[in-house]
Amino acid sequence: MNNISRFNSLDEDGGQDTGSRGGHPISRRLGVRSIVLVGLMGAGKSTVGRRLAQKLGLPFRDADNEIEAAAGMSIPDIFAIHGEAHFRDGERRVIARLLQEGPMVLATGGGAFMNEETRVRVAENGISIWLRADLDVLMRRVRKRATRPLLQNPDPEGTMRQLMDKRHPVYAQANLTVESHEGPHDRVVAEIIKALSEWLDKDGRSPIERRSGQNA
Repeated sequence: MNNISRFNSLDEDGGQDTGSRGGHPISRRLGVRSIVLVGLMGAGKSTVGRRLAQKLGLPFRDADNEIEAAAGMSIPDIFAIHGEAHFRDGERRVIARLLQEGPMVLATGGGAFMNEETRVRVAENGISIWLRADLDVLMRRVRKRATRPLLQNPDPEGTMRQLMDKRHPVYAQANLTVESHEGPHDRVVAEIIKALSEWLDKDGRSPIERRSGQNA
């Protein structure tokens, strides 16, 4: 199968679990729902997500890695060869597929939650958490990795500001918001677990469970 065909089959089965269902109280209460991390590049979704999954005894999946594995090329190459629209379509499909394989901790790309269909699927099959970070924090982190397609221009900080203005109001639709600050990642993980526990205690049912309760 060539690269284009592989990329176009992103909604098929693929990828490997990196953990197993554990006995943490939160993981037992998820049912089939996944914990979906959203936010800008540099927010720490992958790094924090791996630690969170380990803590909860859940598999961890990174949507960007899943796309690269299926396409047989890096995300910068996908952008360069096929364009952003092609990448976004594949991103939408691979996230839809992963959400059917839950529960897991799923790290999404910075633009994934901007897609309305993806937001609906996440609401139906997951608990979304916005990892919010200040501009200075984001820029310090992204400068360590010079392969971000959207920042390949003379003014990456200006681009990041524009992305924040555009995307933050959409990220704010997530179920929970947790600050991704400088410091130990385990501290952010602990704050996510605390927020999740409080949210589940308050009204952490899925939309299907809520409808069932209303009809009872």
